Amino acid sequence: MATRESPALRAEDELVRGLRQHLQALPGTSGDHDALLELIGPARFALLGEASHGTREFYRERIRITQRLIAEKDFTAVAVEADWPDAWRVNRYVRGLSDDADAVAALSGFQRFPAWMWRNTEVRDFVEWLRDYNKGRGRQSQVGFYGIDLYSLFTSIQAVLAYLDRVDPDAARGARARYACFDHANEDSQAYGYGASYGITPTCEDEVVQQLREMNRRAREVAPVPGLERDEAFYAQQNARLVHNAEEYYRTMFRGRVSSWNLRDSHMVETLQALDRHLGANGPQARIAVWAHNSHLGDASATEMGDAGEWNVGQLVRDRYGAAAALVGFSTHHGWVTAASEWDDPPHRKRVREGLDGSWEDIFHQAGAERFLLDLRGNGALRSLVGPARRLQRAIGVIYRPETERQSHYFFTRLAEQFDAMIHIDRTDALEPLDKGATWHTGEAPETYPSAL
Repeated sequence: MATRESPALRAEDELVRGLRQHLQALPGTSGDHDALLELIGPARFALLGEASHGTREFYRERIRITQRLIAEKDFTAVAVEADWPDAWRVNRYVRGLSDDADAVAALSGFQRFPAWMWRNTEVRDFVEWLRDYNKGRGRQSQVGFYGIDLYSLFTSIQAVLAYLDRVDPDAARGARARYACFDHANEDSQAYGYGASYGITPTCEDEVVQQLREMNRRAREVAPVPGLERDEAFYAQQNARLVHNAEEYYRTMFRGRVSSWNLRDSHMVETLQALDRHLGANGPQARIAVWAHNSHLGDASATEMGDAGEWNVGQLVRDRYGAAAALVGFSTHHGWVTAASEWDDPPHRKRVREGLDGSWEDIFHQAGAERFLLDLRGNGALRSLVGPARRLQRAIGVIYRPETERQSHYFFTRLAEQFDAMIHIDRTDALEPLDKGATWHTGEAPETYPSAL
């Protein structure tokens, strides 16, 4: 058994002692993110991560940071790891353009697993705040809410057709004829991808390319005057782009993780860039807060993911925009999380195990502060301290399997290259879904954890 006298553990002790000199405590007051806002500075893209898709504090702190970015730094959009059509419904609500009675109704489009990622109490309250913020503001100064993910293949097809039905019925008939290629899949995206990937059914690649070209042509013909017509044309164009990219994604997912992961994150960046151009076309450059998992927003080239050939949003945005992008990660050592045990299972309130020995989570826990910020961009001494050493970092998605914690949820990272800042909250609680179901409240009995998971 290793002792504190071993070289590895002595180095770990030195790292913990050094970190204590550089961590910036977050006392839980309204001004506790002053240092982070200073670090973000004039950046136009604030990439705000999360170490799980079901931790209340990650959502809460990300919202508080975003509210300050909007109020103090004139951020004009929030772009989230969510489907474009569902987020657009929220966008219409926060800008006073929908018939939804409240935020709960506006969020009701999020039905696909995992619905709790966006149908939860934290996002509900933020959506109401954003609607109140936008009241009385001109369209150009309102803040929007947008999705950048690509899973909504069939929902986006319907959105393209609905738009064309309204503005050009002849074009709608042509689009229906092209998209009829998908009819055999019965709106099952994975069934389409499996059949097309293995040659069981024909692909729809040519049809979606033709329709995207048609929608791009239409978008160029819309008058470049800010207003509802231009926004709706942009919405439809992005849906056509999503159909194109999702068709390829669902074919690719059966060929291996790397290619499908790269295609998905490339789509997110492509959507982010299109949104940036759209919002900045008739005024100042857009400033966008991006919400997604750490695994998407930390620079993949500094992680085990990059070693496997994967890239991600954080890497691509940093490559394109340099210091105009700030990458912020979140971390926790133990607590509770909302997650499922299997895909499409209902949400459970699950206990999060303590961080593995020697992991970043363990190092942060040993530093002894409940909540703190590490400035990995501007603090040269801290960067030198953290150095090029690789340590394990935990990533909990929508599924949490504590019984295979190391294999399922950890990967190696070089922290100082992965993020510009890291926020650690030592103990965290589970995100509260709007639709808890019968299982969420049960949690896990302490006397049976972890043997009866």
